[in-house]
Amino acid sequence: MGNSFDTIRKVFIDHHGILRSSEARKLGIHPQTLSRMLDDGRLIKEERGLYRLSEIQPSGDPDLIHIAKLVPRGIICLVSALRFHELTTQIPRAIWLAIRQDMKKPKLTYPPIEVIWLSGDAYTSGIETHEMDGIEVSIYNPEKTVADCFKFRNKIGLEIAIEALQEYLRQPTRDLDLLLHSARIDRVRNVIEPYLRALT
Repeated sequence: MGNSFDTIRKVFIDHHGILRSSEARKLGIHPQTLSRMLDDGRLIKEERGLYRLSEIQPSGDPDLIHIAKLVPRGIICLVSALRFHELTTQIPRAIWLAIRQDMKKPKLTYPPIEVIWLSGDAYTSGIETHEMDGIEVSIYNPEKTVADCFKFRNKIGLEIAIEALQEYLRQPTRDLDLLLHSARIDRVRNVIEPYLRALT
């Protein structure tokens, strides 16, 4: 493809204003062209290997969008998913990310991440896709998130898991069958049920 700035700008816009350097190369954009566009302020380097058109300001959560681009098989989970679903008062210091058991922890300088490794149904079940600024972000649904909080209560704290369950039970869309299904997958049904009985 031609490497004129107007042509490259259109490619970026066609990809919602943000591209990984590997995607740019596949689309025929030379790395030197990216460097020139960085130098003249047309591009912003969001993270190593991730570029955004400076004229496009993100309206969604930029950290979640970055993670979705940089770790496409990662799933937003635990406190970060609770925050997204408005099931906690906690503000996570890092993005919580679930990856497959056979994957290595991604090396990112920003945003900071906390990783859990999952396999089988514990990794694949309960995934929702939410579009932010045209980018698809994978996040566990509320039921799977609450179950995960009990599964990883030693990592995040039991009080956060209990708060999440309390907030979930206040939701008009709550689905206890789905919650218990997720708890079964996570092997924490026996852990959750006493709290469920006490709170309902």
